[in-house]
Amino acid sequence: MTELIGAVWRTSSRSNDQGLCVEVATNVVAAYGVVGVRDSKDPTGPALAVSPPGWSAFVTALRRDALRG
Repeated sequence: MTELIGAVWRTSSRSNDQGLCVEVATNVVAAYGVVGVRDSKDPTGPALAVSPPGWSAFVTALRRDALRG
């Protein structure tokens, strides 16, 4: 996959001081057609490329607390 050049990463507003954070780059949707997601502890490591509908479904499920097992 192509690197997400120009990605502007932001940390989740729900992140905590324990380092269990993700960063998301939504500004690359127009250029690459994906939402970037990466581990905030490893900013030079790999990033996931998620489709915008997939990202939206994930965020919706989180907000509804539908992912708890």
